[in-house]
Amino acid sequence: MALESPLSEQKESHSNDFSIVPLKGLYGVVVILIVLIVTIEKNWLYGLEFFHVVSGGLWTAIDLFVGFVIGPILGKLSVPARIEFSKRFMPKMLLIMPTLVACTLSAGWQLARHLGNLSHSSPNHTPLVVSFIVVGVMTLIALGILEPANIAVLLELKRFEPRGEVIGKLMKRFIYTAGITGAMQIATLIIMTWVTVK
Repeated sequence: MALESPLSEQKESHSNDFSIVPLKGLYGVVVILIVLIVTIEKNWLYGLEFFHVVSGGLWTAIDLFVGFVIGPILGKLSVPARIEFSKRFMPKMLLIMPTLVACTLSAGWQLARHLGNLSHSSPNHTPLVVSFIVVGVMTLIALGILEPANIAVLLELKRFEPRGEVIGKLMKRFIYTAGITGAMQIATLIIMTWVTVK
């Protein structure tokens, strides 16, 4: 029986037999978005609060965790280890982050409208406008930088021979921008806590 060469083992470890979009995860996303739409249509205050708080909290936690915990660990891994990690991590992020962003923003806007905080006469109007600006910038970063970097990593991993240095650069961009949005999320939490206590 012939022994496998290190080269064949390396090619096997770089196999591209994974799904860019986890199809099973799409069912969960669809269910969440349907419940969100029904909640908005029914103007259900508890549901809006739940979606906004839970989605916003998860968005913040994931950004901070990716930027400040996973980032340093990933930077010390070998290229093959980074590739294996990315094949399992990035497809999930492709579904999770846009869903959290959509739920946070939609529920937050409807909640502010429901409570009358969008009115100029509301004492919460100015801090909420500041919060909208911060969240708007975070959304542009998430959808304009994070997601394209995510998709680019996945497309690179689909190559017959993925280029480790390209994946490394894209992952750094993904992790750094996640850290930046995580820091901005803290500013949003401060504003929203002030609005709640006020």
